[in-house]
Amino acid sequence: MNKSYDVRFWNVTVRRGRQRPYVLRWVIGGKVQSRPFTTRELADSFKAELIQAARRGEAFDVETGLPESMVRAALSVSWFQHARDYVDDRWDKVSAKQRISIAETLTAVTVALTAKRKGAPDPETLRMALRRWEFNKARRDAERPAEVAAAITWVAKTSVPLADLTEFEVITNVLDACARRLDGTPAAPSYYTRRRRVLYNVLKYAVQRKRLAVNPIDGLDWKPTQDDEVWEEVDPAVVPSPRQMSELLTAVSYAGPRRGPRMVAFFACLYYAMMRPGEAVSLQDVDCDLPSTGWGRLMLGSSRPSAGTEWTDSGEYHDDRGLKGRNRKAKRPVPIPPELVRILREHINRFGVAPDGRLFRTEHGGVLLPSGYGRTWHKARTFALTPAEEASDLARRPYDLRHAGVSLRLNAGVPPTQVAEWAGHSVEVLLKIYAKVIAGQDRVWEGLMDDALGG
Repeated sequence: MNKSYDVRFWNVTVRRGRQRPYVLRWVIGGKVQSRPFTTRELADSFKAELIQAARRGEAFDVETGLPESMVRAALSVSWFQHARDYVDDRWDKVSAKQRISIAETLTAVTVALTAKRKGAPDPETLRMALRRWEFNKARRDAERPAEVAAAITWVAKTSVPLADLTEFEVITNVLDACARRLDGTPAAPSYYTRRRRVLYNVLKYAVQRKRLAVNPIDGLDWKPTQDDEVWEEVDPAVVPSPRQMSELLTAVSYAGPRRGPRMVAFFACLYYAMMRPGEAVSLQDVDCDLPSTGWGRLMLGSSRPSAGTEWTDSGEYHDDRGLKGRNRKAKRPVPIPPELVRILREHINRFGVAPDGRLFRTEHGGVLLPSGYGRTWHKARTFALTPAEEASDLARRPYDLRHAGVSLRLNAGVPPTQVAEWAGHSVEVLLKIYAKVIAGQDRVWEGLMDDALGG
């Protein structure tokens, strides 16, 4: 490290129109250094840290512009150790689904950082070791196979320093890994966005712990390939029409003599109330306003997304959470049409409710699992659809019923702001996801404008 005690600081300057407009400059041994920041407060705070180091008599690294203490902090912590620390810090603060997302992102990054290092275990073993054990705090101390233990020992010894991620080639390689599937093909844009968000927070945590001076992703001009920049929109081809939906629900009723009839109302909720499967699994009788005639209303307030027993605090397959993207006590009212009111009333009259009020459960009272209702839906498709339709993507997943419910309202002319509120989306996300579904309705809008103009 080329050191110097010759340090001079300049005032923070402002570059209008930049994502990080506040720029701090200082000179180390005659070499000008600079760091951009999003706010003046951040720039002033970083400048104060540098000044304090200079007053303590620390030498500065001419190449990085940082005092010895910051350089040592960055070099003394490996990426692997920092990733473990981040998992431990966040474990009790996030949901089971978020724990999985963190583990998957950290696994992808760690494999990318070790891919070309000598003696690396095969990627599949390394991924399993990291995701199922090392980045799962609940299972880190559990007994593990010998090849898994060997992989963890290897990555702990050979992990790159955390500071390496400040280099352009390294951080862009990491982002590229986040944007790809295991087979190397581009991942869905939403998948990349989720991983990038996790990685950003991991590096932000490094700044908070004084392990990095700045977050290397801040202001980084890097994006996936052009084809990957398109938002993951809903394909109209997966959305069943009201007629097809009616036939599919009828088919569900005889997709198994015991399970099928119990599942009709569950799938009807995904369609008519635009519910996520986890929200339907959690639906209770107290959430339902089911009048004898006319429209009813559901007051949604909880969700049980499937996560797996390894990731939940309870050890159960489902995580008991609030609504997605909202605080734990938030409620979301959803008006439901008379057809769903009728289906729910018939379901309760025939099957009753669980002791805790849940409408949907297995024959023995258990919580519905994706594998179970997925098989029922697959069988119903074979009964209700033509061979060509069954081979297509039409309503292939139960989640496509939620898409169909949202699409139905948008195409009927319900304002996107209202649909977003009922569906539990932001308006921005709704318009991006359902852009193709809304398109092609010019004649509908032209007719509305003709009416408004008196035509």
